[in-house]
Amino acid sequence: MTKLRTDILGLLRQDARFSAADISKIVNATEAEVAKEIKALEDEGVIRKYTVVADDELAGKDVVEALIEVKVSPMYKHGFDSIAEDIYQFDEVKTVYLMSGAYDLCVVIEGKTLKEVARFVSEKLSVMDKVLSTATHFILKKYKVNGVLMRGGDVGARRQPIHA
Repeated sequence: MTKLRTDILGLLRQDARFSAADISKIVNATEAEVAKEIKALEDEGVIRKYTVVADDELAGKDVVEALIEVKVSPMYKHGFDSIAEDIYQFDEVKTVYLMSGAYDLCVVIEGKTLKEVARFVSEKLSVMDKVLSTATHFILKKYKVNGVLMRGGDVGARRQPIHA
């Protein structure tokens, strides 16, 4: 990947609202060059989506999120890909990662209630043929998401120095 593309991606990761004109001034390229590279990155699938990091609590979004560690039995000639594909097809699933360590997959899901999340795990995920075990962790509070401090993670959340 060229330095120009790397720089463009870095800036768009910081703030997807940067225009080609804004980026061109920072990377010392013409606006047309930047626009062409962004279009190419989109066409090649390097840029998959533009999104926003929102504070769900401030936005009034009342959801339950859980991180689920999943131990699976990988399929011959398919490894973990096939089971991961089966899992990420569910609407509740926001993210799936292949992990190293005690568990194979990390699945992040979202539901309206604790009961809904528990039902997903017990009725959809843990009953899958290749799933050996799961460990569910409910997300209680977000301090930092994708490099952005959330409310409460920046103001008043710092520890006060201990005076002797």
